[in-house]
Amino acid sequence: MGSTAVERAGFRQQEQQIMKILFATSEVHPLVKTGGLGDVSASLPAALHRLGHDVKLVLPAYRRVLDRVGSVKIVARIGLPGIPEPGRIMATQMPGSGVPLWLVDAPSLYDRAGGPYTDPAGHDWPDNALRFASFARAVVELATDRANQDWKADVVHCNDWQTGLVSALLSRESSHPATVFTIHNMAYQGVFPPETFDALHLPKDLWSPEGLEFYGDLSFIKGGIAYADRITTVSPTYAKEIQQPEFGYGLEGLLSHRAEHLTGILNGVDYQTWDPAHDPLIPHHYTPEALEGKSANKRALQQRLGLPERPEVPLLGVIGRLVDQKGIDLIVDALPELLKREVQVIVLGTGDKKLETLLQAAADRHGEQLGVHIGYDETLAHWVEAGTDIFLMPSRFEPCGLNQIYSLRYGTLPVVRGTGGLADTVIDANQENLQQKSATGFVFQQATTDALVSALGRALQLFRDRTSWEQMMRTAMAEDLSWERSAARYIALYEAAATKNPNQASRYPAVAPL
Repeated sequence: MGSTAVERAGFRQQEQQIMKILFATSEVHPLVKTGGLGDVSASLPAALHRLGHDVKLVLPAYRRVLDRVGSVKIVARIGLPGIPEPGRIMATQMPGSGVPLWLVDAPSLYDRAGGPYTDPAGHDWPDNALRFASFARAVVELATDRANQDWKADVVHCNDWQTGLVSALLSRESSHPATVFTIHNMAYQGVFPPETFDALHLPKDLWSPEGLEFYGDLSFIKGGIAYADRITTVSPTYAKEIQQPEFGYGLEGLLSHRAEHLTGILNGVDYQTWDPAHDPLIPHHYTPEALEGKSANKRALQQRLGLPERPEVPLLGVIGRLVDQKGIDLIVDALPELLKREVQVIVLGTGDKKLETLLQAAADRHGEQLGVHIGYDETLAHWVEAGTDIFLMPSRFEPCGLNQIYSLRYGTLPVVRGTGGLADTVIDANQENLQQKSATGFVFQQATTDALVSALGRALQLFRDRTSWEQMMRTAMAEDLSWERSAARYIALYEAAATKNPNQASRYPAVAPL
């Protein structure tokens, strides 16, 4: 176990006991992924496993998961109200990390084409409430060892609305593990009509304004927020933002009420995958001490996107969902002014069809300055991080964000709006930070085109000062935002939750402050 990471979390290695952690999630990369939750669900349990803890993942047995996971073993059968067949628990391991994985198999709920939440046409499955209520019930059976696996969790770590009922159901158990509920994005809440509550055969005492009722409807995410022992979200700034009406989506009052139990812990990144020193997907490797490979990657990227090879021109990159939340409309509006300057821009992503069309039309008109790839390509994403000079991420809100963290490691200085995890990970290149050599990017506050253009202007001006620019690159590349660091903080949180849980307090009598 790495003592340095543990000490950073605020407690000593010898005080730590091995914990049994059940990590409940609705997606995990590479088996099934729609967004950042899938990355976190792969990386955090793997980091906890490396730190020596007894962690198990539990996931619905979607068709695409069974197609990708390889061999499985049926280890239990459980009753799930509202479906024609008994549920089955399958056991296997996560590819790569070896973390034990339980799959909740109920073919009428999960064996279907499409995604984990939507049908092949992109519409929400009409029975999503039943699908994830059944998943929550299975998690409870596993956590309490009523599935007869000779394993009982110390902590159940739930994630987003799809697991929101787990904490609510466990709260009614006479003896139950501590619960932690992580909010990855408050914009998705799992709200259903009130009649759904009775249709799911949920305990009557859970229906109240203090429980699952949300302005007359049933809210899955409220179950996690109201009943979990500890609540986390994926950055310290986002933990503050969701207590305000703009970001709380009607639950800001409850989150403020539970602020004592709400913690923001930054997501980490997997530097085994995202590091230019050994990234297998990029043409040329480089380090802070030997940056030549960065220029070679820039040339390769310009060639691949059909842009003129101009090493002296700053190359700007955009990767992600092409939606207003990510500020892509601000980038589109800024293009006429931006393309008057000596710059090149590369956009990789998919999303809103209107934004896709506008970007493609701009690329058709400005083919020597703008390259657009509609869709997603993992290899090209690595090329963009390694080959661009500046990364654009002007999000209207961003619970954590990962691409700006990848960009730091690749020496691709990010231009970001100061919200959520972007504010927590990028240090603005103001005069004081430049003098102290702590700056790692460019931060602006207002979600406007003018503010974005102004921040880009600062970046383009500094780009001409190669000494200062390369100093910033090296500072950014030295940042440690690894999962080991984040995982150590989660362990401290788990122990704190266990000390407040009367069923676990005797096992964890002393925990240092977070």
